[in-house]
Amino acid sequence: MSNKANKNALRAGTVTAGATLLMLLSSPAFAVTPDDGDDPGPGLSIIETLGLYVAAPIVLFLVIAALVTISDKNSKKSTRSS
Repeated sequence: MSNKANKNALRAGTVTAGATLLMLLSSPAFAVTPDDGDDPGPGLSIIETLGLYVAAPIVLFLVIAALVTISDKNSKKSTRSS
């Protein structure tokens, strides 16, 4: 292998080892023991979960898309008339 390939392999190995070390250090090792102030509320029902994580993002996307479309149509009308 050439010298440049060795440097690239060494760099890739260093970055991989560093990222792995950081992930291991930030892992929730003591997640079993509750912290002070932890007071989990009641869980969500299936309907609430679907509404929060499926329906709400879809509705938000549709609202934003409609606003962009309306804005684009208005700007096209104003540029044609002038």
